[in-house]
Amino acid sequence: MGKFTAIILVCLFATLHVPDASPLPITAPAFLWSTHDHGGSGGMSEIVNYRRLSTKDLAKTVLSEGGWSNFVCSRDNLQKSVDVAVVLVGKKLQSSDISRSSHVEQDLIDLLKVSFTSSNFSMAFPYVSVSDEKEAFENSLISEIMETCGDHTQVNNVAFTDSCSVKGEGLVKLEGLPAAYEYIRSKLQTESKGQTDLVILCSSDSQSSNELGENVSEGDILSELISFLAKSDARYTVLFTSDPYRSIHYPSHQTLERFLAEGPSGKESISSTSCDSVCQFTSTLLEGVIVGIVLLLILISGLLCMLGIDTPTRFEPPQES
Repeated sequence: MGKFTAIILVCLFATLHVPDASPLPITAPAFLWSTHDHGGSGGMSEIVNYRRLSTKDLAKTVLSEGGWSNFVCSRDNLQKSVDVAVVLVGKKLQSSDISRSSHVEQDLIDLLKVSFTSSNFSMAFPYVSVSDEKEAFENSLISEIMETCGDHTQVNNVAFTDSCSVKGEGLVKLEGLPAAYEYIRSKLQTESKGQTDLVILCSSDSQSSNELGENVSEGDILSELISFLAKSDARYTVLFTSDPYRSIHYPSHQTLERFLAEGPSGKESISSTSCDSVCQFTSTLLEGVIVGIVLLLILISGLLCMLGIDTPTRFEPPQES
C-alpha cells in the first residue's frame, strides 16, 4: 500500500509543476472621453474599469456605463446628445505598453492620458482581450447598438473609412481620413439637433503611406482628429480601442510573419531584450517539457529501486545459546 501511495504522490507532484503550455492572453487598452457629461455611470468624471473585457463586452459597456445609449437610442434629452461620436480603432498598442518608459507609440500614450484627465467625462478600459475572432470591433459596436436600441435607434448616419471591416446596408463608406474630415465638417454645418453621426476610423499602414505621403503614426492621426474637432466647436465623444491582431491576415502563420518582421539580417532579434507572446509560449513549453522529463526520470528511478528490494519470505528461528 505504501508503494502505491508514493507513486500517486509523485504523479500528482509532476502534474502540479508542469506549467500551462498555452500562450499568455494579449490585452489592449481602450479609452473613452467626451467634451461634456452625457449621462455616464454613477455621475463620476473619471472611471477606470479594471475588468478583463472581450470586444463584445466593451461595446456593451460603452453603451451602458459609458452613456452612449443616451444619445444613440433616444433624443428625448437634447442636453445629453452629441453631434458626432468618433471611433478610432488602432492595431499597435498593447496593455503592457502603458507602463513602459519608452515605446514607439509614446506620443499616442501621452495623448490618451491627457485626453482622459482633461475631459469632462472619461472612461478607461486597460484590459480588453485580443483574440482571433472573425468579427471586428466596429461590427460588434454596430450590432450592439442595433440590439440595444431596437426601433428607437437615433443614429443619423454611420460612416466608416475603407480600412474598416464594416458590414451592413445603408452605411457611408469614406475614402481615407481626408474624406472623414470633410464628412464631419459637412455634418456640423447642417442643422440636425439631437441626431448623432457615428464615424469609425481604422488605422492602416497603406492608408497612411499612400494618401498622406508618409508613414503617419496613430498618435498623429488621433492628435489631428482631436484638434479638428476642437476647432469646430462640436459636441463630440471619442472612443479609442486597440487590436494588435488586426494586421495579421493569416493567424496560423504568426511565427513566419514575426520572422519576416525582424528583417533578413536578424539584427533586431539579436539585440532585442524583450520577450513577446511567441517567445513566452516557446519558453513556457520548453520549461514544461524539461520539468516533465526530470520528474519522469525520478519516478522511474523510484519504481526501479522499490522493485529491487527483495525481502525474505521466512526467517530462521533464533538459535538458543
